[in-house]
Amino acid sequence: MQSKLKPVVLCLGISFILLTAAGCVKKSESLPQTPEVSVVFVRPERVVITTELPGRTVPFLVAEIRPQVSGLIQKRLFTEGSEVKAGQVLYQIDSAPYQAAFDKTKANLPALKLRADRYKEALVEKAVSQQEFDDADAALKQAEAELETARINLDYTKIVSPISGRIGASTVTDGNVVTAYQPAALATVQQLDPIYVDIPQSTSELLRLRRSLEDGRLNSDGTNQNKVKIILGDGTPYPLEGVLQFQDVTVDPTTGSVILRAIFPNPQGFLLPGMFVRAVIIEGINEQAILVPQQGVSRDQKGEAIALIVDAENKVQQRLLTLERVIGDKWLVSSGLHSGDRVIVEGIQKAKPGASVKVVSFDEKTIQLSTDTK
Repeated sequence: MQSKLKPVVLCLGISFILLTAAGCVKKSESLPQTPEVSVVFVRPERVVITTELPGRTVPFLVAEIRPQVSGLIQKRLFTEGSEVKAGQVLYQIDSAPYQAAFDKTKANLPALKLRADRYKEALVEKAVSQQEFDDADAALKQAEAELETARINLDYTKIVSPISGRIGASTVTDGNVVTAYQPAALATVQQLDPIYVDIPQSTSELLRLRRSLEDGRLNSDGTNQNKVKIILGDGTPYPLEGVLQFQDVTVDPTTGSVILRAIFPNPQGFLLPGMFVRAVIIEGINEQAILVPQQGVSRDQKGEAIALIVDAENKVQQRLLTLERVIGDKWLVSSGLHSGDRVIVEGIQKAKPGASVKVVSFDEKTIQLSTDTK
């Protein structure tokens, strides 16, 4: 009888142990696990604050070529689109009538000079009146002035470039008749090296920058603050730096902005007038800037910026942030965070305010992921 009971007792014992173990497994599986989050530590850092504004290139010098005497264009003496030098002859106007006027005045001058000299000697001997001498002297001076005018007009038949630069298309050809100081320019010469970039800045941005400097949130960067970089229309940076020259003193009433003018070297002629660019201007230096990765910032139902941090007890807290601007892939935070705060950047969906979490450094996780990949 006892021998028959032993196998039964043994089976019941094994069954009890298995049931107990299964219960423990189910109990351990039902226990809530602490969520794991990745954090970054808030550390104030020195950041150069820049602003990006639209701008357009403007020639350094512009000269519209117009005739100063009327006449027939005999010859155009330049190639359209080429570089010209200051003083280079661009057009030749028919000089024959102006040469004739010059020669005629010049031919009459000796006789008038001899007459004035004789009257001067005769005046001493009282042979002529003072009025007669004055008339002769006035005629001589008038002839000399007419000769100078004729010489100037003759020189003006050669239309020269007042500046060095690149000349555009000609609006006239050989054989056209032009008029002195006509409204329509014959051609335009533009000096493109160096070249200006005009940058409109809103008055609100200007006032914000001044307040930041006055409040001490930004420090002046000295000579570096005058340096400007530009980004071309296709997104590529222009390799040469420019210098901020001046800020206009008048606000454009239609746009509410003032013009900042920068000057850039353009030795290869790569920048052309009227090109659209993006100018990167240094505003100043924030010595205690707080930067947070963009994935660590979200919005609440009111649209306000918030971040989740982990306190000393490894519990989640929510912070309301004031954001200033984006710098690279990070937000510049004006208020809401302090040095040493641990901001959650991964696992935000699993973290709830007041809940306990397991903290992993974001940098450490990145290193671990790269190791696992290998």
